[in-house]
Amino acid sequence: MTDTPDTLLDGTHTVLTPEYVEFRFTLAGLYARFLAWLLDALIVSGITVGLVIALSMAGFALAGFASALGFVLYFLVDWGYGIALETAWSGQTVGKRVMGLRVIQQSGVRIGFYHAALRNLARPVDRLPFFYLVGGVTALLSGAHQRLGDMLAGTIVVRERRLKAPSALGGLGGEGLLADPLFVSRVKRLSAEARELVLSAALRREELRMEARLRLFSALGTKLQELLALEKPAHLSDEKWTLLVAAALLPSPGEKPGGTARAVA
Repeated sequence: MTDTPDTLLDGTHTVLTPEYVEFRFTLAGLYARFLAWLLDALIVSGITVGLVIALSMAGFALAGFASALGFVLYFLVDWGYGIALETAWSGQTVGKRVMGLRVIQQSGVRIGFYHAALRNLARPVDRLPFFYLVGGVTALLSGAHQRLGDMLAGTIVVRERRLKAPSALGGLGGEGLLADPLFVSRVKRLSAEARELVLSAALRREELRMEARLRLFSALGTKLQELLALEKPAHLSDEKWTLLVAAALLPSPGEKPGGTARAVA
């Protein structure tokens, strides 16, 4: 079988869950990552220039030290920009959001401050000797398109795609559980990792073989009973129970228009 250009440029990353269910993510290609970085670099440069001008006008910087100050500020703003946005936006910066990219952990879950800090603090090494040559070569040689910062933080950069909410979720509106304030409130308190797992399972259940599907929802059903501290109604299957939790996680029509959900693939 011959690989398509998209496969060769992007590649895939497979995560195997403890239930032996595979989830595949499309890795971001170097071209898309470069464009995202270029946009972010323009934003960082603009912020840096603005700060240098402001400090100079305020008398905090002498003319002879303006270039040195600008150099130092660029790295400080660059680090702070990447760390702050990737932490607050779950692995995205302005450039990555525009290009539809996201940084996640190799395990498939979202990153936190620790991962964002590690991958961004390693940027000066990846930039050597210029234009991310070290990082680019490392990413080309890495099977998961990881630069040194990604290897250090245990992260990958993937493409996002927008998926329609399964029709099965739209038909659950009459279930009594969705009208139960206790059930809904406990679902809303689930961790980010648990939410992502439930929604990913609901969105991709049709892609799974029946055996893997049964194993996955059996494990999820048991885990959700533990996390929610609620017993699954006897008349519901593990899959239907999980779909109800997923439906409770989706925004109501009054909160956000549309019937789509974001997922990484």
